[in-house]
Amino acid sequence: MRTTPTRALRRSGTAAAALATLAACGSPGGTTTPAGQLPAFEGRGPITYAAGKDSTGSVQAVLERWNKLHPKERVTFIELPTDPDAQRQQMIQNSATRSDAYTVLSLDAVWTSEFAAHRWVDRLPEDEFPLHRMLKPIVETGKYRGGLYALPASSDGGMLYYRTDLLQKTGNAAPPVTWAEMKAQCAEVKKLPEARGMACYAGQFQKYEGLTVNFAEAVNSAGGVVTDAGGRPRVDSPEARQGLDFLVGSIRDGTIAHEAVTYQEEDARRAFQAGKVIFERQWPYMFPLASKKDGSSKVAGKFGVAPLPGFDGPGSSSLGGHNLALSASARNKATAIDFMKFFAGEEMQRFTLAFAPAAPTYEALYEDPKLVERYPYLPVLKQSILHAVPRPRVVGYGDVTAAIQRETYAAMTGDKSSEQALKDLQTSLRQQAEDQ
Repeated sequence: MRTTPTRALRRSGTAAAALATLAACGSPGGTTTPAGQLPAFEGRGPITYAAGKDSTGSVQAVLERWNKLHPKERVTFIELPTDPDAQRQQMIQNSATRSDAYTVLSLDAVWTSEFAAHRWVDRLPEDEFPLHRMLKPIVETGKYRGGLYALPASSDGGMLYYRTDLLQKTGNAAPPVTWAEMKAQCAEVKKLPEARGMACYAGQFQKYEGLTVNFAEAVNSAGGVVTDAGGRPRVDSPEARQGLDFLVGSIRDGTIAHEAVTYQEEDARRAFQAGKVIFERQWPYMFPLASKKDGSSKVAGKFGVAPLPGFDGPGSSSLGGHNLALSASARNKATAIDFMKFFAGEEMQRFTLAFAPAAPTYEALYEDPKLVERYPYLPVLKQSILHAVPRPRVVGYGDVTAAIQRETYAAMTGDKSSEQALKDLQTSLRQQAEDQ
């Protein structure tokens, strides 16, 4: 997911926003609109769509449909790097120069506040989109200070993948609801001859954005928050300590696979599919891959999904996903708005489910019997999203996630105690909030 961004990038982004305001007249792209006002969405013609690598082919399939229907308003796909931090950096650089090279941007859901605050993207006409048909937590990811700045195109929620075959052999008919239940079930499973050498649990614990996600989920599942609604840090709490202590303690007692401190999504996925892990926290994209019966997965037909465990009951997932935003310096904004409606529409989301198991934004798609039969993870995914907690919705998100990764990783690898790591994290996040 994300590598660590730098404070310098944030400062350059702030400077870029100021430069954009000064350079509004005579710039190569569109004009800057006063804060809080909707721009004039004018101009029709070719546009571009900037997003990360299209590994599933779904983006190209949607663009082909659009281009066939709109030959005079074709969309060119600008494929950015796979790494989200590199995507974010290129988008910021495009905004800094007020280039019109990028029209519609695919933003990670946690970037909305940053891009909106710096006025790199336009405020959108909220009443032109069917937001009332979308799941409310997803819609909120596109908002900043009461305005809509990004249209939800897909969401994401973490789920617990577990070995149904092994749990059944130990008499456990249902997956664990709490972390304590998971540890107990794991201990029983590991007594089975076929479970010899298996790890109990894996997530994404390398020092990158996945670690921020897993840390936030542990804290949220303990009833805490990383930052409050006003963006103020709250990791100096008993709940945050309980969450981090669980991660650290689970590494020490072997519940979390020791090698998981090197895992990103794909590392964890491969470990589960190879039959090396009993339980795993993962996104829905793994479901069809682990279900393949072509020999690439040893667990096909032997696993299920459930909500993430918590301390006293089901836990909370971090809310993922991508939203569509309109570059403030873009041309042909009327075409762009129509394209966003098309790309993020219910019909297209139904269509792209066949390419990739991203979480739809429309509630109806989770309740369609035919879709549930084909994608049985949808009911669990819906509950994951409805109970999900956003990662910190702050302007300087890059610095915040870097600090979380640094301190959490130090605690999990034994370089700091949980107490010291959280103390240092609280200090760092407070200083960043004051600098905004």
